[in-house]
Order: sequence, then structure tokens, then C-alpha cells
Amino acid sequence: MAIISRGFHGRRPPAGRKLPPGQYETTGFPVLSAGPTPWISTDKWELSVTTETGRRHSWDWAALTKLPSETPTVDLHCVTKWSKFGTRWQGVSLDVLLADVETAAEYVLVSSYGGYTTNLPLEDLLDGKAWIAYGYDGRPLAPEHGGPARLLVPHLYLWKSAKWVHGLELREKDIPGFWESAGYHNYGDPWQEQRYRGD
Repeated sequence: MAIISRGFHGRRPPAGRKLPPGQYETTGFPVLSAGPTPWISTDKWELSVTTETGRRHSWDWAALTKLPSETPTVDLHCVTKWSKFGTRWQGVSLDVLLADVETAAEYVLVSSYGGYTTNLPLEDLLDGKAWIAYGYDGRPLAPEHGGPARLLVPHLYLWKSAKWVHGLELREKDIPGFWESAGYHNYGDPWQEQRYRGD
């Protein structure tokens, strides 16, 4: 995949709003992607979770949207230095999706339609910290922002919130994803300004 988007600079936040170091506020919603936008019909969409033993769990669109959903309002922080406050989403918590999944894994490799991957510790997807989001600001999630569904992990830089999410592979050992292999930080905490390897 080729890098086709560049970062940009916005304005500083109003007094009293918290912004990680090196970030600027934007009121828009920039579209930054590695590669072209996949267009996935909800008729063909599927999410799978595969454990370290090879057991596979899957949900089609109807099954996902029948699950209890939440409407988190969260701030987003992109490694390209923009932050957006108070974004409103609808989606299913990973706590719900993984409730019946037996695993001793500590890591997750997330894959997307289109071939993108990213890696996270499993604990960063649990305890109310992550969702499979399919709605944004009261509407279905647009393809350019990861629709029909994306991972949402707002406490990490946005590249960890994989657009067009397709699969979660639970692993005993960590392996880097697309940007992590290209020199981005393996974890990506915006409050520690963990942008690139060695930060």
C-alpha cells in the first residue's frame, strides 16, 4: 500500500480543553488512509475473531447490529498531529464481542478489508476502552471514515482504530502491523507522544 495522504496543522484548543503534546485541534474530520477506500456491502460484511488455538467466531452485519450497542463520545488524536474533540459514535463494545471467547492471548492483530493491519495488547480492547463502530454523529459510518464498521480505540493514536475492520487474531506473541513495521511506535499513546519507533 502507498501513502496517499499528508497531515496538516489546525488551531490550538480553547482554554480548558486537554490536548496531547504536539497536537492541534481541528473541527473538520480529515480523511487519512493508506491505500484506496474499500467499499464493502453490509450484505457481504463479516467480522471474525480467531483465537490462538484456531477457534473462529464470526458475526455478519445482522448479528453485529442486533448486539447491545453503545454511543460513546470520545476525542480522537491522529499521529499526523490533528485532534478532534467530542466525536459521537455508535457501536458494539469489544467487551460484548469477546465475552464468550475463551483465550489466554495477550495480543491482537487486527486486519481490515483492503489489507491494512495493526497490532495492540488485548487489554487495550477491554474494560470499555474499544468498540466496533458502525455509526457516526447519528448516521451510518461513511466509507471514507471506515464504514461500514471500524475499530475505535480512542486512547491510542488513530492509526490503531483500523478502518474497514474485518478480523481480530488473538495471539500469544505480538507482531507489528502495517504502520508499526514502517517505523511507527508499536503502542502509540498520544499522551506520551509515541509517534515513531524510539519515541
